[in-house]
Amino acid sequence: MPDKTSIKSAKAAEKPAGPRKSIARSSASKSENAAAKEYPAAATEPTLLSGGNPQIAKGYGDAPVQAYIAAMPGWKSDVGRRLDALIVRTVPDVQKAVKWNSPLYGMDGQSWFLGIHCFTKYIKLTFFRGASLNQPPPVASKMEHARHFHIHENDQLDEAQLAAWFKQASEIPGERM
Repeated sequence: MPDKTSIKSAKAAEKPAGPRKSIARSSASKSENAAAKEYPAAATEPTLLSGGNPQIAKGYGDAPVQAYIAAMPGWKSDVGRRLDALIVRTVPDVQKAVKWNSPLYGMDGQSWFLGIHCFTKYIKLTFFRGASLNQPPPVASKMEHARHFHIHENDQLDEAQLAAWFKQASEIPGERM
């Protein structure tokens, strides 16, 4: 019985030899190839993740939140601007950040009372201690203390109710993240 090595050698011997490639390359041809290689331009717009949520780098302050709002697709960007303005009017000392591709609003920069996230058909507001609010937001959460509020494209915003929730949420201890 022939061993495997001799079978491989026999098959290799049957194949015709192809043209030889030069192993040595001049340094000029290497640099020409490197210069000819095209690299994609830096992304000018954030990537939209699943459901249309913008991918924004983690950051603190107003700038990353404004970048997130500007990157929100379609009607969501207008609603995001209205929500941000309402939050700032209602809670003037609010601290802002973007973490986990979502804007967060808090009072001390370490605990957060509100998060915003885009989904395909709606924007979700998460009140991290929403169960403690007077007239809590209507959508329950898997998290014991959190409540959600969904905003769909043609919904009329009840700014008075939202402002009341923002004010109440800012006055109770937030979620540390």
